[in-house]
Amino acid sequence: MTLEKRMEIELSHRMNIVIVGHVDHGKSTLIGKLLVETNSLPEGKLEQIKRLCEKSSKPFEYAFLLDALQDEQSHGITIDTTRIFFQSKQREYIIIDAPGHIEFLKNMVSGAARAEAAILLIDAHEGVAENSKRHAYMMSFLGIKQVAVAINKMDLVGYSEEKYLQIKNEYGKFLERIGIEPAAFIPTAAREGVNLTSLSENTKWYNGKTLLEIIDAFSKKDEVLENPFRMYSQGVYKFSGHNNLRRTVAGTINSGSISVGDEIIFYPSGKKSGVKSIEEFNRPTKDIAVVGEAIGLTLTEELYIQQTELICKANERQPNLTNRFRASIFWMGKKPLSQEKKYKLKIGTQKVSAVIEKIENVLDASELQNFDNKTTVEKHEVAHCIVKTDSKISFDLIHEIESTSRFVLVDNYDIAGGGIITESLSEEILIKTQQQYSDFEIALNKLIRENFPHWEVKPLVEES
Repeated sequence: MTLEKRMEIELSHRMNIVIVGHVDHGKSTLIGKLLVETNSLPEGKLEQIKRLCEKSSKPFEYAFLLDALQDEQSHGITIDTTRIFFQSKQREYIIIDAPGHIEFLKNMVSGAARAEAAILLIDAHEGVAENSKRHAYMMSFLGIKQVAVAINKMDLVGYSEEKYLQIKNEYGKFLERIGIEPAAFIPTAAREGVNLTSLSENTKWYNGKTLLEIIDAFSKKDEVLENPFRMYSQGVYKFSGHNNLRRTVAGTINSGSISVGDEIIFYPSGKKSGVKSIEEFNRPTKDIAVVGEAIGLTLTEELYIQQTELICKANERQPNLTNRFRASIFWMGKKPLSQEKKYKLKIGTQKVSAVIEKIENVLDASELQNFDNKTTVEKHEVAHCIVKTDSKISFDLIHEIESTSRFVLVDNYDIAGGGIITESLSEEILIKTQQQYSDFEIALNKLIRENFPHWEVKPLVEES
């Protein structure tokens, strides 16, 4: 790939950033104010919301700009992740407004899993809540290292530097324990626009950067482009009109890049073919596609492909392929996570049955207390486990490629847990199994020779 092509990709690619915080700490207000101050709203949207507020005799709130769901308006809490397109002079963003209420924590996890950076929001008047700690742990759990902390509603504490330093010290110590080093602690008052896009006279004691300057300084994940190519097959489409019998394998690229002529492998089937063309909906064909793009691949050799395959390039590092691995699991189910109970595991487009073979360690996500020798995992706890699936799945490890190492566990049709794969156990287990088989075979050969000397037995395993 040429330097010019790489620069074009990096400049045009959006950054996903998630905003998380306890309920009523001001996430939606902060996002709404950012949209207004950066002129990112559709024309007339602000005036439309203000007119609606006047008609219903309600005071205008910037949060109303995001309240698209009826349940949100009636209950006053965000219950789903909302994606907002937002633009600064530096680049474009997709801001993910994640739920703060404890009952919707798993919705927050599903939203945050797509993020490259995070803004953690703390109410200056209320202080650090238990859910504030859980949210921070989830950012660490999901591998999100670029974090800014906005200490919001500073107007409610008289823009007190003492209160700001108190929260910064308390929350900073917790973040340090879970491996997060925030880029900054910014004192904000979202409703008033304090320190969002320009520094305020109300906080003369703060000499840092604005929130917008902080997130503009976050770096794109260049390694995603450098990583091996990964794309889950999300659908296979056959077009037969005009003597056209080609099949198109569709999906969104998780990492790396793909070019016409590349040899590819499908996992777990192991089938191979070449890339004949790269296509996009209602666009001309192209020679190269990169991470984040939704594409269709036509193949040089037509294959029968399942919709659960992970597509990789043959000349790059291959994924793990096994039915056993070590993982960290954040549990959000109504019933405890139990050893030996069957769950449905989903990773990418792959869906298999799985059991927790062993719970090695359990961690309380808010208090960071460890518990050994537990056979169940309660709601909002994190467990380090050995997982066994009923068939082989393909994946990468969390330190290699994040998007292909994350999975969810389904219990009775409900997403009850999220996990990251930290270690593949295939090689270790395989060697152990082969050794056990060899020992058994040698013993059996010896028993037959001693008790049935007239039998001619050719051992399957040579004795050393």
